[in-house]
Amino acid sequence: MKEMLREEFRAVFGREPAVIARAPGRIEFIGNHTDYNGGTVLGASIDRDVWVAVAARDDGQWRFATAAKDGVVTVPAVSLPVRQSGEGSWVNYPLGVIAAFPAFGLKAPAGFDFLAVSDLPVGAGLSSSAALELASALAFLELSDQAAPRETVVKLCRQAENNFVGVPCGILDQGVSGFGQKDHLVFIDCRGPVFATVPLPAAACFWIFNTHTKHALVDGFYAARHRECMEAAALLGVTVLAEVPPAALEAAQAKLPPVVFRRAKHVVEEIARVDATAAALRAGDLAAVGRLLTASHRSSQHLFENSTPELDFLVDQLAAVPSVHGARLTGGGFGGAVMALTTPEFGDSQAAAVVAAYAVRFGNRPEVLRTQTGDGAALVD
Repeated sequence: MKEMLREEFRAVFGREPAVIARAPGRIEFIGNHTDYNGGTVLGASIDRDVWVAVAARDDGQWRFATAAKDGVVTVPAVSLPVRQSGEGSWVNYPLGVIAAFPAFGLKAPAGFDFLAVSDLPVGAGLSSSAALELASALAFLELSDQAAPRETVVKLCRQAENNFVGVPCGILDQGVSGFGQKDHLVFIDCRGPVFATVPLPAAACFWIFNTHTKHALVDGFYAARHRECMEAAALLGVTVLAEVPPAALEAAQAKLPPVVFRRAKHVVEEIARVDATAAALRAGDLAAVGRLLTASHRSSQHLFENSTPELDFLVDQLAAVPSVHGARLTGGGFGGAVMALTTPEFGDSQAAAVVAAYAVRFGNRPEVLRTQTGDGAALVD
């Protein structure tokens, strides 16, 4: 990917890049919508990345390009960037990073040329947006001869997505991309946030089934769930739902509208599932982990209602395969992808059977990605 990035940069801008950074996508292993509710979450950085190359300019312009789209988006290098719309809206992710710099005592970089390439599918629930933010932040810091602790970079990128892009996400996506480690999961207590890693048993395998169905978080579904969770917390007299034990939520059911109660029940029980999953991983009990993953999906399906018929079908098919420990949607939901945790015996033939059944039901075929854990965001050159 590095040489491809260099070649593309030369083709677009006619010169060599000065800085190259990469950041991985992530699997939301378990902890669906728990992060912005102050809970715990487990995620895995994967071996697919967004790569960013930059080189300084002296004419007061930021010029953005991506291998995924034609053309160059040119923006004035100003202290308060303006949010873009239309075909150029993808640049809001790196622009949002720049817009967040002053809040963390950092200076916006001067003019530059910028190019992004990726082998990470967009809209698959693997957080290509956070990967783009992390890679951009590291590149901008290096280009402007600045440094920041990794936790600051993660928080800065979350602020970019919350305040500039307009997605009220928690710290999961940026945290896992930033703190990822090969052969480990990232455990985040989002109330700190506090980041740690949990070893992943060697026999664990990840498969991603990307439905290519709509995964439009900004379109309102994600924001609606966020509002419902905040309403539940307010009615229960707490700051975040992580402060409510499952038994206390059940006792307070009459205080909440039925829909709001279902959202809260998912979150509160999901936090308990995250903690149980971490314990099962430490014990090496992948069968127990799998049961928790599938239970997480059923809760998303019936309580949080952020699943889709396509995702539910894939989970049903995968759960029936003996070499699958468990399966669940990964990411914000409302489309995207399903993650399956499998034994090494699950292979291409088993995946093909799931794909064939999906094609009969829906008339198209999901993309299948066999992924491994990978290291977190880093400067490359």
